[in-house]
Amino acid sequence: MNPTLLVGLGGVAGALARHLLGERIEEDTADTLAVNVLGSFLLGVLVAVPAGSDLLLAAGTGFCGAFTTFSTFAYETVRLAESGRPRRAVLNGTVNLVGALVAVGLGVSVGGLL
Repeated sequence: MNPTLLVGLGGVAGALARHLLGERIEEDTADTLAVNVLGSFLLGVLVAVPAGSDLLLAAGTGFCGAFTTFSTFAYETVRLAESGRPRRAVLNGTVNLVGALVAVGLGVSVGGLL
């Protein structure tokens, strides 16, 4: 299948999943944290998939790329700092970064078992 189409279809699915999860988790920055950690785990699992495969293009580049949201994370962190909540901003940044790194590490471990 055409690689661009695979990434596009995966991206549509990822964007829709991101939107639906965001609607279910309505707490301040929790939805962004959830998608970033979950998406990092999934991408870690996908590391076991051979590079250039259709699954990696659709699920890794497409789905995970659209599902996770670094720009929203950055915006929310700056917004927290500018609104007089610098400690919450630092906590948000730290938890997102550490959570995503731990999740991708766990995903790589799980992917290696498959």
